[in-house]
Amino acid sequence: MLLEVKDLNTYYGESHVLQGISLTVEKGELVCLLGRNGMGKSTTLKSIMGLVKPKSGLINFKGEQILGMPAHKTARVGIGYVPETREIFPNLTVTDNLLLGIKKGKYSKGVGKDWTLERIYEHFPILKTRGSNKGFQLSGGEQQMLTIARTLMGNPELLLIDEPTEGLAPVMVEEVRDVLIEINKAGVSILLVEHNIKVALAMAHRLYLMGKAHVGFEGTPEELAKKPEIKRQYLEV
Repeated sequence: MLLEVKDLNTYYGESHVLQGISLTVEKGELVCLLGRNGMGKSTTLKSIMGLVKPKSGLINFKGEQILGMPAHKTARVGIGYVPETREIFPNLTVTDNLLLGIKKGKYSKGVGKDWTLERIYEHFPILKTRGSNKGFQLSGGEQQMLTIARTLMGNPELLLIDEPTEGLAPVMVEEVRDVLIEINKAGVSILLVEHNIKVALAMAHRLYLMGKAHVGFEGTPEELAKKPEIKRQYLEV
């Protein structure tokens, strides 16, 4: 088991945002977390990453308890976080943004397995052509690619990705989808929050559907297809 989250409870003030959330990600999996807005999906990622401190529960990564660990230490153990807000450096070049993603001590897997600039450019050719451009000169889709690529430069074993296709043109949605599938096939496990149901179903090995502050369904896309009432309950407005 790569990641195990069990009975996670997170509060914002007096508001009980996550109520006993449990989920898992196996090594090599691409798992999607779906649900309507305001159900706690982004908070789940932030709680795992250490950007929000849960009140109780269990978060194990490779058998190590990381609940309450600050985000910079969580990154050190092998988890990368791609925020919905992207947070690239607009006045730095694409190449400089990428280099800022390198984490000391993370290049230990052997030649050919590390996410170097050369390997990043193989998977993200658009970034190679934009290498000298500054962040603010990129389109929304290119900025999203840069955020994902910069996180990969830290050589994570697990990526937590929040709404990567939000606000993108359809052609860029497809490109981001294909890149995530390619990254997963290259050996990076992914836990993904995604609002685009069609995109999520095309990528995911397994799905979790969230209701208000809780998980209401866990299974494969094929299993969900056989339960239209569940899809209506948790995904349709």
